[in-house]
Order: sequence, then C-alpha cells, then structure tokens
Amino acid sequence: MRLIIVSGRSGSGKSTALAVLEDNGYYCIDNLPAGLLPELAERALLHTELLQPLVAVSIDARNLPSQLKRFAELLNDVRARHIQCDVLYLDADEETLLKRFSETRRRHPLTNENRSLAEAIRDESTLLGPIIDLADLKIDTTHLNLYQLRDCLKLRLLHKPEPGTAYLVESFGFKHGMPVDADLVFDVRCLPNPYWMPELRDFSGLDQPVVDYLASQADAQEMYQDILAYLSKWLPRFAASNRAYVTIAIGCTGGHHRSVYLADRLGQALKGSLKNVQVRHRDLSE
Repeated sequence: MRLIIVSGRSGSGKSTALAVLEDNGYYCIDNLPAGLLPELAERALLHTELLQPLVAVSIDARNLPSQLKRFAELLNDVRARHIQCDVLYLDADEETLLKRFSETRRRHPLTNENRSLAEAIRDESTLLGPIIDLADLKIDTTHLNLYQLRDCLKLRLLHKPEPGTAYLVESFGFKHGMPVDADLVFDVRCLPNPYWMPELRDFSGLDQPVVDYLASQADAQEMYQDILAYLSKWLPRFAASNRAYVTIAIGCTGGHHRSVYLADRLGQALKGSLKNVQVRHRDLSE
C-alpha cells in the first residue's frame, strides 16, 4: 500500500495535487480528520480489492488544532503498519497566496470578523507546524502555474518506482528566485556565460552548441567535477538518514545555459550510481 498525505496552506495547490493523484489511480479524500488516519490505513489494508492500494488524503488547517498537534503520533502509528507513506507539503509566499485569494474571491477557512486574510495566512503556518516539520517533500508553488505544478507532482511523486530516496537535480535562474524547497544549492554564476555570445544566446544548455562551448571551458569542467565529487560522497548519506526526497538546485543568472548544462550532466552521471534520480529545468521555458 502507498499512502500520500497532502497538506499545505490554503491556495498553495492542494486541490490540484489531489486531482493529479486521482487521475493516476489514487483513492482521494479531501479534508480527512487527522485522528482517522490510522483507522483509514488499517481499513485500506484489510478491505481493499487492490493488490497495491493507492490512497491520498488531504489534511490541512480545517482540522481541529488538537488533532494537528498529534500528527507526529498519528504518522508513526501509520508507518508502524509497514505502509509506504509520503507527506507532501505545498506552500507559496504570502504575497502570492493573497493574490490567489483575491483572484478567486474564495473565503479563507481561518478568516472571521476578527482575523484578516493576511493574518489567517500567517496563522495557518503555525497551525500546520507539526506537518511542516515532518514533510518528506516540500514544493514551493510561488512560481508555478497549474500545468507546471501538475508536471512537478508527476515527476516527484508518481515517478518514484520503489521505496527509497528520490533525488531531483534542478536547474534554475536566480533572477526568477531561488527555490526555497532545495536541500542543496550550487551557484554557478561565476562560469563563462554563453548568453553574451550572440551565436549561442538563443540556445539552451541542452543544445549541442552550448554543450560544446561549456565543455571547452576549464572552469566549467572543474566546477562539474567538484560538484559531482561532493554529491557522490554525500547523497548516499542523505539516503542512509531515511530521507525520502532530496533536491539539488544548480543556479545561474537566467536558468537557460550554465545551470541547465550542469544539472543535466550531473543528473546523468548520478544515475549510474543512484536509483530514482530525476532532472528538471525550472526556468528553461521562461
């Protein structure tokens, strides 16, 4: 059995996550009272007609605060049944969440005559603190549209074929914001930039002209070897500490050339020694 617990602040994309999971064969329950989590897991194990049942539940600030405080205990109870359980936490910055509520005109579940929308969004983080601390995978949806979030969820959650640590090597551009959900960040802006060469500007780090150019740069090759040596040594130790997900972010200025080249090359190299290695280029379509 595989159980995915989806949580996050209101407006961060929880409904989208449940829809993606439902479309991919999961039995989904929105707003499950946290106290029912062990009972749901037990019933799914005993009464399902599926050999490998797939269940996803949303647990968020609509729960009673007293039950949210017991989340660690409830999660341990589920995992004691030898169930593969991943906790997904979605979030976005406060300005983005305010904008999303303004656009949809939905009521935040924590607002009332004494609590403004901005206060409700801030208070929600406190209420969900016990879940945030235990999340296996955190995804910042600030810069993701609906389709990008769907693709990200499919890559991170559904392309994990077996238990164990899933590694994501992600390129990004600092001018679009640093990924706050990254575990390791490498800044490669000191490398020669193909952007300043007119004949290379319109290509990406996946295109052969840029690949050839960066492969000929001694600094780029030294950076690649140093990062690969670090990751090859330390990523297995992340896995040994029972980490379900590890994100390695490689950043350049725009996220089109240097970071893309290095992220792709590092990802391919790591696939030779690690399972569940994925590569994503966050800003390549910008």
